[in-house]
Amino acid sequence: QVQLKESGGGSVKVGGSLRLSCQAPDNRYARYCLGWFRQAPGKAREAIAFIEHDGDTLYAEPVKGRFIVVRDNAERTWSLQMNKLAPEDAGAYFCAARQYMACYHRYVEGDEGDKVASEFESWGKGLQVAVVS
Repeated sequence: QVQLKESGGGSVKVGGSLRLSCQAPDNRYARYCLGWFRQAPGKAREAIAFIEHDGDTLYAEPVKGRFIVVRDNAERTWSLQMNKLAPEDAGAYFCAARQYMACYHRYVEGDEGDKVASEFESWGKGLQVAVVS
């Protein structure tokens, strides 16, 4: 499993914003489907946002309209801008990469986060996000 380099995270007040970033080890990732997962304590892993090599994005319903995923293929990075954060957004966030170009709509439909995660080969170690009142 390839380790991705994550940065960002931390604590923010309800309604605030945070940005998470991830960097891939080489230029091959410019063609891959890239994404973000999260897991709250005691809850199942969620697949929340994905971006294809050409910039097409997919979002899970709980984050749609609040989170934005972008990528910079030249820098081998992708980021998750999280706005209007709520207590239920707290948890560990993981960036991931899939060794194929396509991100599928089914990734953000339903609640099979672990099944979706099994299709991704490269992972970050996880970043903690706390949302406080």
